[in-house]
Amino acid sequence: MNPSSNSPHSPVPVSPSLEPLARTAHIGNDPGGVGTRTLYMLLLAGLVGVAAVPVAKVLLLLIGLITHLSFQGRWDWTMGVPGHNHLGAWVIAVPVLGSVIVGIMARYGSPAIRGHGIPEAMEQILLNRSRISARVLWLKPLSAAISIGTGGPFGAEGPIIATGGALGSLFGQWLHITPDERKTLLAAGAAAGMTAVFGTPVAAVLLAVELLLFEFRPASLLPVIGACAAAAALRVVLLGNHPFFAMPALAWPQPGALLATVLLGALVGLVAVGVTRALYAIEDAFEHLPVHWMWWPALGAVAVGLIGWWQPRTLGVGYDNITAALGGSLGVGALLMLGAAKLVSWAIALGSGTSGGTLAPLMTVGACLGAVLGYGVAAAFPGLGLDPRMAALIGMAAMFAGASRALFTSVVFALEATWQTSGLLALMIGCASAYMVSGLLMRETIMTEKIARRGVRVPSAYQADPFAQARVADHASMQALGLRASQTVEQLRAWLQQQGSAAHQGYALVDEAGRVVGVFTRRDLARQGLDAQAPLASLTTREPVVVRAEQSLHEALNLMTLHGVGRLPVVDDADGVTLRGMLTRSDVLGAWRQRALHATRLGH
Repeated sequence: MNPSSNSPHSPVPVSPSLEPLARTAHIGNDPGGVGTRTLYMLLLAGLVGVAAVPVAKVLLLLIGLITHLSFQGRWDWTMGVPGHNHLGAWVIAVPVLGSVIVGIMARYGSPAIRGHGIPEAMEQILLNRSRISARVLWLKPLSAAISIGTGGPFGAEGPIIATGGALGSLFGQWLHITPDERKTLLAAGAAAGMTAVFGTPVAAVLLAVELLLFEFRPASLLPVIGACAAAAALRVVLLGNHPFFAMPALAWPQPGALLATVLLGALVGLVAVGVTRALYAIEDAFEHLPVHWMWWPALGAVAVGLIGWWQPRTLGVGYDNITAALGGSLGVGALLMLGAAKLVSWAIALGSGTSGGTLAPLMTVGACLGAVLGYGVAAAFPGLGLDPRMAALIGMAAMFAGASRALFTSVVFALEATWQTSGLLALMIGCASAYMVSGLLMRETIMTEKIARRGVRVPSAYQADPFAQARVADHASMQALGLRASQTVEQLRAWLQQQGSAAHQGYALVDEAGRVVGVFTRRDLARQGLDAQAPLASLTTREPVVVRAEQSLHEALNLMTLHGVGRLPVVDDADGVTLRGMLTRSDVLGAWRQRALHATRLGH
């Protein structure tokens, strides 16, 4: 019968049944728990992880090929060194030509290929339900290969993280999964891409947690781990198993050196803040140029070429520069020159909107700065026993921690990329110190500033869902106050008039045995055409939506949202039908208010 009809016995729907929607949304009892759906996502993520490795391999081969063609004029797929060329002043033209091509690709292909990849992936997660265009899957690595291969001072990790994220997103778009699950696959692809380049699966998982997932729960964490494990295993087969940045074994630092690490990390964190602000100041300057943004990368590339002519080491990915700084094979003068030149070249190039990564340039600058500070401390305070190579390692990680505030990623990456487990404590201290300075001086990070300017709010703290920890019984009105289903409309109206202001907005309908058979609200009572002598039970047509006393407020909120109701009868946990109380939206808001007041008292 049509609920909106004016029949005397027009039924009142309790709530539409949305069980099919609930099954499609995959909403479980435990918001962070593991179920069969997690296994399905784990399998999908494993496939994404396997696919990310050949994609990363192709990107590295393309970078090598374009580098050799651009600077040596020969056909070679190995990773080349742009600084080893005999072009003279003509080297200035190479990055300009590459940037012109990238600008054209961005304008007529997809503007999404601009930038270093991670902020763009974050934006798609937060605003576009983790949907990334299929064109990005091939345009991003191709544009990055051209940019880096023609001398762009970037690393390959940013583009492959973005490409892996696009791969995971496309998997999610092809399959029938929720936006939340698609976000998991995007993060899994991005982390697998990082693993494929550096062989750092644990750091990649942490990167996904700290910069992409915006949560920490098994349902999303396990698929990311699966993707990284699959990528790491396949990488060993294709690329071998060795530290990405090989360096001599370091001794465990003494207490004096650990004390120096606090100051070293703080200084690097201060520089990281300056680097971030300088980068966005340059980006703002390009925004005011009276030319189309397609030409900005070419203008920035002029500076790249000039600096590369003066300091050839600044051209290209520069992973060998990081290895040299970590290994102690560069003097203080060379470290200062390389760090400063790389910083200026990279900041201008990235600020111009070309395609490239941030991780390698930041770590180059951090390693050079850390080594210089290490040499200074060793000369001024030799008794502290600070090894300049350890200082370089700390500087490398602390620079990324201060700029991105991906604290655990920075620590673990340095360990996995160098196999220097002796640096664990020093890295943790130095990165935490840089993180603290950065957090005090800068609201946003190098990863979030761009999208924050567009009005996107990026979560900066992850915590357990308080509603998942709160029981319904602790916040509901646990009084078994219900209406008899045999009552008539006329009797109910008379009773409500007697109650006056003490009457509630809604009541559960119960049969003679006290079992819930429906819900009736005062709005339902105001419907036109109700027969005054009709029993209330005859006006309900669907099963009531109920919640058990021991269930969580999170589960109750899911039920309210899916069924579009503002109150739920609370039933006995044993039989699931006997009325025990009523939970309303006001009760849920009251629980949140208690938590907010408690946090305010603690000064949070």
